[in-house]
Amino acid sequence: MHHAELFNIIVEPTIKDEIIEAQKKDKGMAHIREGIDEKKKACFNLDEEGVLWFKNRLVVPKDMELRKKILDESHTSMFTMHPGSNKMYQDLKQKFWWTRIKREIAKYVSQCDVCQRVKADHLKPADRGSLFMSRFWEHLQTALGTTLIWSSAYHPQTSGQVERVNQILEDMLRACALTYSTKWDDCLPLEEFAYNNSYQKSLEMAPFEALYGRRCRTPLNWSELGERVTFSPDLVTQAEEQVKFIHSNLKRAQSRRRPLVFEKDDHVYLWVSPMKGVHRFGVKGKLELPQNNVGQLLTG
Repeated sequence: MHHAELFNIIVEPTIKDEIIEAQKKDKGMAHIREGIDEKKKACFNLDEEGVLWFKNRLVVPKDMELRKKILDESHTSMFTMHPGSNKMYQDLKQKFWWTRIKREIAKYVSQCDVCQRVKADHLKPADRGSLFMSRFWEHLQTALGTTLIWSSAYHPQTSGQVERVNQILEDMLRACALTYSTKWDDCLPLEEFAYNNSYQKSLEMAPFEALYGRRCRTPLNWSELGERVTFSPDLVTQAEEQVKFIHSNLKRAQSRRRPLVFEKDDHVYLWVSPMKGVHRFGVKGKLELPQNNVGQLLTG
């Protein structure tokens, strides 16, 4: 005997629909509409449905509950995983606009309890110098009720150039595990999506956007079906322009990197090619394995 099961499907309005509905009730939006009619608000425009836009960004009315919902979705959602204030601003400004949006985002992130607990920016390790390791500093920290976090011995990355990508991913995993009370390995697929679909300063866009020419759809990043119809020749042209733009951004970011300086008796790695002789494009040398094991060398 089979039993029939009844499922209730509840259709909830999207954030875009909520913003459009809130625009109709907000008195400040009416003032902006009057300015558009009088051609005093050049940056604002109305579409065919009467929705108010600031250039190509949807205007969010002064509804604090609605704004908080947008901030929550762009920060604590499984699709975002607690980004920093700058990254969060770059993502939100693609679609939304309201006055002092950048300031509100910075304040929101600074008050996030999870970010305060897991982000490396709030836990700066001290150098393992004899001054900081002395008993005086130990007793002083105890009296103040604070704790010094020491850098790892024989691990210069903690006090020099930090492996930023690894650190960002670790922070995201911690934030996800704390926010949703789940195991860190369950967060890996979501972390991959969140990282690839968020703004990267070196690219000046999201990695997903760099690869496909657009952001992946999320509750905050909508795009109508059929909105982007690109044929092969145009797609190739767009891809070539995108690659040139990314290369210029990476080159500019690389120019800000400090040059590596080697001193006498520094340990360095020696790269040994399996081919010997002069190498030219299209011409292979002879295979020759190194006679001794390759290890660390001393400069000088």
